[in-house]
Amino acid sequence: MDTITPSNIVVDNLSEMIELFSDVAAGDGLAPLLVLIGGLLVVFAMVVFGALTLGAVGNLFTAN
Repeated sequence: MDTITPSNIVVDNLSEMIELFSDVAAGDGLAPLLVLIGGLLVVFAMVVFGALTLGAVGNLFTAN
């Protein structure tokens, strides 16, 4: 009986996702540009909400 650990599932999914996204990014037309813009939007949102979260956590530990 084979057991599948969750880490194997995550690694398999990540490798499959990289293959699929690279196929789309190497496509014709505007696909590479759309992948790039989508990635930039995700990174921008992560930075903004990360900064807001760090500010909120820092505010918890400062005196008024």
